[in-house]
Amino acid sequence: MIDLYFWTTPNGYKPLILLEELALPYHIVPVNIGVGEQFTPNFLAIAPNNRIPAIVDHDPPDQKGPLSLFESGAILEYLATKNNHFLPSSLRPRYKALQWLHWQMGGLGPMAGQNHHFGHYAPQKITYAIDRYVKETARLYAVMNKQLADSEFLAGDYSIADMACYPWVVPHQRQQQNLDDFPHLKRWFEAIGNRSAVLAAYACGKTINTKQTVTDASKAILFGQDASTIKG
Repeated sequence: MIDLYFWTTPNGYKPLILLEELALPYHIVPVNIGVGEQFTPNFLAIAPNNRIPAIVDHDPPDQKGPLSLFESGAILEYLATKNNHFLPSSLRPRYKALQWLHWQMGGLGPMAGQNHHFGHYAPQKITYAIDRYVKETARLYAVMNKQLADSEFLAGDYSIADMACYPWVVPHQRQQQNLDDFPHLKRWFEAIGNRSAVLAAYACGKTINTKQTVTDASKAILFGQDASTIKG
């Protein structure tokens, strides 16, 4: 059994999609980040960065007791490796997939996240910041579009790289991106969105978060953190 500490963010959906694709038994532990549940001692014990997602695997390969992991990329790599699926075992295909996974972790996610923040949540509309991140999001979409011109999926076969990137393209309209400008990306996006596991993951999410996450009251929790947030 896998415990998935989850909220309905792009990063949260990444391991949920993989769990559905693998048809593994899992239990969702909701962590409502809008009211500060990410700061509870129980959650911090497994996710010291106070961010979702995180998992606890109660049946890890080493059989040394429950294994906890935070960081969505590490979770995807762990589950795919453990189950020998959606991440090739041979050298070159494996690292082709992993490079796109790390590309999402270091590029698409952070840049699209800043796009969301300055476009929708920042108290002041800073034109330079909005333009900067809208353009960078477009550049990253173009990188994917170019890769997908000659490949059905980002690393050839469907993999955790696609599962990592897809949730960050779901809010493309909020990111001021038109998928018609990226036809190969659009084809990929529609194909993944029609997979039964992806449909199941998003249907599950809708049952967990039934209210708006980011409200005026929650912004101080989500966007007001600094070094003092981390208590020794």
